[in-house]
Amino acid sequence: MAPKVLISDKLSEAAVQIFKDRGIDVDFQPDLGKDKDKLLEVIGQYDGLAIRSATKATEKIIAAATNLKVIGRAGIGVDNVDREAASRKGIIVMNTPFGNMITTAEHAIAMMFAVARQIPEASASTHAGKWEKSKFMGVELTGKTLGVIGAGNIGSIVCDRARGLKMKVIAMDPFLSEERATEIGVEKVELDELLARADFITLHVPLTADTKNILSAENLAKTKKGVRIINCARGGLVDEAALAELLKSGHVAGAAFDVFAEEPATENPLFNLPNVVVTPHLGAATTEAQENVALQVAEQMSDYLLTGAVQNALNMPSVTAEEAKIMGPWIKLSGHLGNYIGQMTDEPIKAVNILFDGEVSTMNLKALTASTIAGIMKASNPDVNMVSAPVVAKERGMKISTTKQDQSGAFEGYVKVTIVTDTRERSIAGTVFSDGKPRFIQIKGINIDAEVGEHMLYTTNDDVPGIIGTLGTLLGKNEVNIANFTLGRAVQKGEAIALLYIDAPMPQSAIDDLKATGLFKQVKPLSFDI
Repeated sequence: MAPKVLISDKLSEAAVQIFKDRGIDVDFQPDLGKDKDKLLEVIGQYDGLAIRSATKATEKIIAAATNLKVIGRAGIGVDNVDREAASRKGIIVMNTPFGNMITTAEHAIAMMFAVARQIPEASASTHAGKWEKSKFMGVELTGKTLGVIGAGNIGSIVCDRARGLKMKVIAMDPFLSEERATEIGVEKVELDELLARADFITLHVPLTADTKNILSAENLAKTKKGVRIINCARGGLVDEAALAELLKSGHVAGAAFDVFAEEPATENPLFNLPNVVVTPHLGAATTEAQENVALQVAEQMSDYLLTGAVQNALNMPSVTAEEAKIMGPWIKLSGHLGNYIGQMTDEPIKAVNILFDGEVSTMNLKALTASTIAGIMKASNPDVNMVSAPVVAKERGMKISTTKQDQSGAFEGYVKVTIVTDTRERSIAGTVFSDGKPRFIQIKGINIDAEVGEHMLYTTNDDVPGIIGTLGTLLGKNEVNIANFTLGRAVQKGEAIALLYIDAPMPQSAIDDLKATGLFKQVKPLSFDI
């Protein structure tokens, strides 16, 4: 059955057509997002939900979304999605951060021009039949210092455009390396220095616990007298009441805001102040940007629902379509390794280390790690997946670490998972053969070569004669057919293990018969999603 997607906000017809062309059953109801009760009633029917800003994907909506796998936001901001609730339920939340980068950056530059030359006020005055030429004395941008808070995707475009205007650009961004700063032609500074030096300040950071009120009353007081402040990023980054007071006192010469702490903004301390330019969240409001983000979200959601490729996800590692083709078997293997650990371990896991060796060490390790943790969690929580597993693991206090190394043995690459509990340490390793099939290659340090099957049996015993015969006889007695049989031992007369790939689940009678022989230390039926 084809995946089913609901579009509950306005999206372009071209985006709707992309879903259809990719073989996805799409339900285009652009006004449904405004009807919370109706959305709650129908959301359980869909695998995907495509939205803009009108639809609120609340915890209540997500709880009712029994089949939902992905929420796609056509745009950058996802304040209207309860990401924690989505993550707990294993729903991917993705946005489209690149479709409106240029549009938003251009709007910031336009706002900077508008406040520098008081264009809105001058236009209103002239429309009113006045000719107040001497009233509207502006300032040039050329030669001025622009302080950019946040030099990511959009901020770096603003830096580029500002340099083209012959401005001196300084930037504050904890993730900006000196090499990247040199590459985009800016001087990296700390926040206090930016506040003291900038003639114009523009913000381009998301709203997080660290950035909320980054321009607080205290920080605004540190700004250079005559500064002009532009915010086309997110509401809540600036203390609007404190800024209004500094505008009234003349310390701040002007401000241009496209976003506000409360939206829709019908009242605000900045409204009706001289030389304050305000627009109703128009940063992404161009024909090109709206089309771009709509097409992008349709492609991303289609890729995930049809191929498993994940792009621009906010709550799990991204895996491109190209990576998915190469990494698919390795992601499957990682899940199997984790699932083995989860089925074999009946006490709390304190720590997990995942070793990536050889060719696999150069792949997307975040995705492989997420798959491993999902496999571990699956034994106790069948509904867990790569999205929700890290959340569950964190709640349980698991410490997760990864190690990577160059090829160290006969295999071009392998993955080894080791876990620690209060009483033991357990490990398993596996690789992917050239046929794309995952194989277990080591358990408890004992080398094996076992194909992974849907139904398996694991046993441990002392290395003594007669074990193979006993296994074969008792399984045959209980009508259990063996598809593949793998043995391994640490040393002669030491501990030995057997891993059997069988055609059907192990009946309890067969398990009881094997235990009754007294030959086996462990008899453990296993199952894997193949």
